[in-house]
Amino acid sequence: MKSGRAMSLCVQCVLLLIVFACSLSARGTALGPASASLATAPFARTAQARAFAQPSLPHAEAVAFAFAQAEPFDAERPAAAGRPAAADAPPAPGKGIVISLCAAYLWVFALLTLVYASRHYVFGLDRLFKPQRAPYRAITHADWPEITVFVAAHNEEAVVADCLTALLATTYPRERLTIVPVNDRSTDNTRALIDEVQARAPELIKPFHRESGKPGKAAALKDALREIRGDIMVVFDADYLPRPGLLKELVAPFFDPEVGAVMGRVVPQNADRNLLARLLDLERAGGYQVNQQARNNLGLVPQYGGTVGGVRKSALDAVGGWRDDTLAEDTDMTYRLLLSNWRTVYLNHAECYEEVPERWPVRARQLTRWAKGHNQTLFRYLIPLLRSPVTPRRCRLDGALLLGVFVMPALLALAWGIALALYLTNGIDSLVLGLLVSVFALFAFSTFGNFGVFFEIVVAARLDGRATRLRLVPMNVVGFCVTIAAVVAALWGLALDALLRRELRWDKTERFRRPLNSGR
Repeated sequence: MKSGRAMSLCVQCVLLLIVFACSLSARGTALGPASASLATAPFARTAQARAFAQPSLPHAEAVAFAFAQAEPFDAERPAAAGRPAAADAPPAPGKGIVISLCAAYLWVFALLTLVYASRHYVFGLDRLFKPQRAPYRAITHADWPEITVFVAAHNEEAVVADCLTALLATTYPRERLTIVPVNDRSTDNTRALIDEVQARAPELIKPFHRESGKPGKAAALKDALREIRGDIMVVFDADYLPRPGLLKELVAPFFDPEVGAVMGRVVPQNADRNLLARLLDLERAGGYQVNQQARNNLGLVPQYGGTVGGVRKSALDAVGGWRDDTLAEDTDMTYRLLLSNWRTVYLNHAECYEEVPERWPVRARQLTRWAKGHNQTLFRYLIPLLRSPVTPRRCRLDGALLLGVFVMPALLALAWGIALALYLTNGIDSLVLGLLVSVFALFAFSTFGNFGVFFEIVVAARLDGRATRLRLVPMNVVGFCVTIAAVVAALWGLALDALLRRELRWDKTERFRRPLNSGR
């Protein structure tokens, strides 16, 4: 862990020196000493020639004579023919306004980066030093309610049998459990595999084979609601491997009548496959072990993630059911429950294992879909959230910041472009603006490139007892660049969808796992 922190600090120091040097260089170029020297050069050369033409003068006296004979520079004197003075060039119209707008944008963005960085540090320090809230963990024996477990599956022949087999090993009372695999228009062997597992437990597994309808997970779940039994539903994606005791852990908070949704912790099952999987393991740990748990501790806005989670059907009905016009039905549900004064609870101990992408193009497409759906929620709920009379102020603030997490990388890319343009075009014409660019560059890298988010990763690794993984922390800058590209693509796609009135397209995540032994 010490080596990881030391490497991160070294990287930051080097970047600080680079950007500070760039700002001073840009300032020196922009303030115009070069143009002044060019303007006075003819007069200086004339005086120098006169001085050194005097053979009787020593060198030092010749220099003094040159300064005495130099003609004073007159800014009003017209330039020599064919040699216009630099000062006479008229300023580009509107250049000052453009530079002022760019500087204002950099100031605003620097403040936003500071806010987000502070948020990450607060969450990390809360997890390290504050008591942790887990009020429902003690509920291990109860009169368990009737529940329905939905397993969302679209062309999931590689993983769906493993998920259903894992659910059959649950310790939840079987007479109060129904498992509904939602086979959404699959064109591979998914249906046959579901039916094969169903034959081993026909009293528990009730498949819902959806042959047609609107594409997307939310649309499939919306249609499958007709199969629900009881008031509590638990949802898994088909690549998840639930532990035997997980269902009880997820259902326990629903004994609290104010709880509308519950979210467990996601842990990669294939973290040792390659570098990308290891980096995603670190990212997941920071996001759940630190970020989600800290928001739960502080009474903020834990996010329902759409899998490894449960929803109360009466709460779902109260907010209008599943929306099938969004790519992020989970984030959409989080905010509709929040605006209706239902609580979402995060359970850090309720761990479930997933498969993360093992190739960068697959990860990029996954991020693009997430960013697109998340930003749909931003545009839909930001103003209602800020105006909500029933939502506490701290939740309105945290909810707004959470909505912005898939916009900030795109804003950062724009800010980088502006800072670079100011530098290359000599637009940095003051020490204040030059230092601003330096501070902005440092904040931008620290907050989104490593240390703000990476601080959460370090804390999560310490809490999980996995300090050796911290050697990979600097490599997350690669994932950060992929995130920027994916977010920009998502925003561009949203704009085109609105302009061309295109229907949403669900981009399914590719699977890499070979089917596990059914006797595991």
